[in-house]
Amino acid sequence: MEKVKTATNAPTTAARLSDQAVMPLRTLDPTGPLDDLEWLDHAVGDARVVAIGESAHYNGEFYRLRHRLLRYLVERHGFSVYAMETGFAEGLLVDAWVRGGDDRLGHVMANGMTSLMGLWAQMRDLLRWMRHHNETAMRPLGFSGIDLPGSNMSLLPGLDAVLAYLAQADPEFRLDPSVRETASAFAAMSAFSAPAAIAAYGQFPSATKDALTASLAELVALMTGRRLDYLQRTTVEDYERALQSLRITVTLDTIIRAMARGDQRTVMFNREAAIADTVEWILGGQDRIVLAAHNGHIQRGPGTLPGLTPMTPMGMHLADRLGKDYLVIGTTSGTGQILNTGPDFYTGTFFTAMEAPEPGSLDALMHASHDGPFATDLRRLSPIDTDAVRGITGQRAGIGTFYSPVSPLDAYDIIVHLPHVTAADPDDAALAHSPRDVREAFAQWKPQ
Repeated sequence: MEKVKTATNAPTTAARLSDQAVMPLRTLDPTGPLDDLEWLDHAVGDARVVAIGESAHYNGEFYRLRHRLLRYLVERHGFSVYAMETGFAEGLLVDAWVRGGDDRLGHVMANGMTSLMGLWAQMRDLLRWMRHHNETAMRPLGFSGIDLPGSNMSLLPGLDAVLAYLAQADPEFRLDPSVRETASAFAAMSAFSAPAAIAAYGQFPSATKDALTASLAELVALMTGRRLDYLQRTTVEDYERALQSLRITVTLDTIIRAMARGDQRTVMFNREAAIADTVEWILGGQDRIVLAAHNGHIQRGPGTLPGLTPMTPMGMHLADRLGKDYLVIGTTSGTGQILNTGPDFYTGTFFTAMEAPEPGSLDALMHASHDGPFATDLRRLSPIDTDAVRGITGQRAGIGTFYSPVSPLDAYDIIVHLPHVTAADPDDAALAHSPRDVREAFAQWKPQ
C-alpha cells in the first residue's frame, strides 16, 4: 500500500451549507432512539437497494453509523438483507449464524468475513443485533457478502463451497486433485499474505494457469448442464448459492491472471462488475437490501485510483440496472484517524492521523457546515446550497492524501458527515480464530 499525494483541482474558497440543509444526528449509538432518522422515510421511498458508504475501512464510527441505519431500515421499512463488502462464499457462514447457527461468533467473524472486515468489536455488535432481531422477527434478516473470495486472492473458499454442494448433488463426481492442489499453492490466508500469494501464482508455468482456468470452466458447464438432475437431490437455494460461488470464483481467476501480468484495468473493471452482479443476484430473492461498501464502490460515477484511468464502479452498474430503485448514501469525514495505506501497514501501523479536509473538497464543505454528525439530502437543496455542492470536484478517497474526482450531485443522493473518526476496536475472540499472520500483525499494532 503506497502513500500518494493529494491530487485535486478543487477550489480554495471557503464554503458551508445553510442550516436548512443540515439534518443533525443525535447519536451514533445503534441502541439509541431512532426518531432523528425519520428523514430517511422520505429519502428511501420505494428504493429496493439502499447503499451506505464509508470514507475508509475499519473506522469504528462508520461501523456504528451503518448499524444504526440498518436497524432503522429493517424496523421501519422491512429491509431483509445486509449485504456487505466482504467475500460472498465466506459470508454464507455469517448468514447461518445470524439465523441461529451454533458456531462460535469469534470463529464466524474471523472466517466468515474477508479483508479484515470481521475483526472488530463494532462488527460483533451488529451481528449480535441481527441474531437477536431474528429471534422474534416474522421475516429473518439475512447477511450476504458481495465480494470475491479469499481477500480477492484465493480461489479456495469459492471452490470448496462448490465441492461441498456437489458432494450432496453429485456424489459420484470427482474433481481432478491437481485443481485444488494448484489453488492451494497460492491461497492467501488473509490480506497480509496476498502479496506473497500473487508472487507464488506468478511462478506457475502458463500451462498450469491455463489448466486451472479450463477446469473452472468445466465446473461451470457441469453445474449448469446438470441443474435439473441436481435439483432432485438439493434445494433450489442451495444450488443457486453454489453456482454463484462458482461464478465469482471464475471471475477471481480472471482477475488473478490479470494481476500477474500487471493489468490493473482488468482487475478493477471485472471486480466491480462482479460485485454488482452479486448484488443483483441477492436482490432476485429479496424485496429490499441494505448494501454497505466503500464510497468508491457505491457511487454513481466513474471511480479513480492513484495512477489509474477512471473505471466503472459497482454503483454505476446498479444505477443502470435499477434506476430509482437504487439509493446512494455517501459519507465524508473531518478529523481523526484513517487507514494507513503505506508499507508499514503490514508491520502494525494500521492507522495514521487524518489531516484536516482539503479546502474545496466535499469533506471540507460538509465539515464547515455543522459541528456534529449530520446528513444532507442532495436532492432537496436550495439553489444556493446546490451551487455550493456543484462547485465541489474532489472527495477524500481513504488512500493516503489522495482526493478522487467526484460530482457529488451525480454520485450520491444523501451525504452523512462524521466530524471525527477513530480506529475500530479489535475483537479478541475474532483475532483468536484468525490465521497466524493476522494475529502476528495485530500483536504489533501501534495505536495512534
